[in-house]
Amino acid sequence: MTFVESLKDRASALKATLAFPELTDSRTAVAVARLLENKVCSVIAVGYRKDVRAALASAGIDTNIKIVDPMDRDTVDRYTAVLHEQFDGSISEDNAIQMVQDPLMLAGLLVSEGTVDGVVAGAIHPTRDVIRAAVRTIGTDEGVGIVSSAFYMLVPSFRGVDGEVLTFSDAGVIPEPTPNELADIGIAAARARVLIVNDEPRVAFLSYSTHSSASGPAVEKIIEAVAIFRKRFPEIQVDGELQGDAALIESVARSKAPRSSVAGKANVLIFPDLNSANIAYKLVQRITGCRALGPILQGLRQPYNDLSRGSSPEEIFDVACITALMGKSKGSE
Repeated sequence: MTFVESLKDRASALKATLAFPELTDSRTAVAVARLLENKVCSVIAVGYRKDVRAALASAGIDTNIKIVDPMDRDTVDRYTAVLHEQFDGSISEDNAIQMVQDPLMLAGLLVSEGTVDGVVAGAIHPTRDVIRAAVRTIGTDEGVGIVSSAFYMLVPSFRGVDGEVLTFSDAGVIPEPTPNELADIGIAAARARVLIVNDEPRVAFLSYSTHSSASGPAVEKIIEAVAIFRKRFPEIQVDGELQGDAALIESVARSKAPRSSVAGKANVLIFPDLNSANIAYKLVQRITGCRALGPILQGLRQPYNDLSRGSSPEEIFDVACITALMGKSKGSE
């Protein structure tokens, strides 16, 4: 069974409910039709009822699917009350109504009150809008101050295993992370990997240096980030600074970092900045032909995942499976 096939099977077993605030997008509608056909999850559409029904009908989906319309009076009343409670009465009535009538925000409110386990959006909205809605309605996870992202790289065999899943983070959100933000990114990536891949994370903070083989401000930043990570999350295997080959290849690790429990075995790669992470994932994807699942948002209390605006129905389906795993598994912790 492939990793992608296992995602579907594991997600199906959890019986999650997901919100989709972009079901007027034809690719999203096709993906949702497949999710329902395969009984992967239950679906709640968030959007204007007439437009959603038209899109679902064109995709051949049963129009009896539950729709939460942001213009319905009952919806506005219910979720403005949720917002007033969430913001301790500090939000104005006009602002609360404005938030509820935004499908992205309303979908997040469905998560925050426990109606759904997660949200899948981003096919027609930019990342900044998706993250803003997620942070305002769901908030960040305990011990993490930022939202970041990861790509799950389904790479071919390169160290004696028939294909592996590597986490590359952060390749989509934080341009120049501070040491504290890098630690947040590493912690969030490790937590998310447990839910998505269902294995033990071995986290490598990458650099052009391995264990002080070189020096400079960029190296010091990584060393500081690793120290913060270890203090806050001591139960997870972590090492850094490590060069890419030392992190991934055991023969190199024996030479460059012989006392490391992570070197040569890393499966979560934390890059020093967005520039290097984004370049790396695209190079690996194009050179090896591997699949890159993501970007998957991490660091939120519950999942609200952002799609690429070029996503195919297959990619939306895969992200929905991941979202179900993240949401339902976190809810049972």
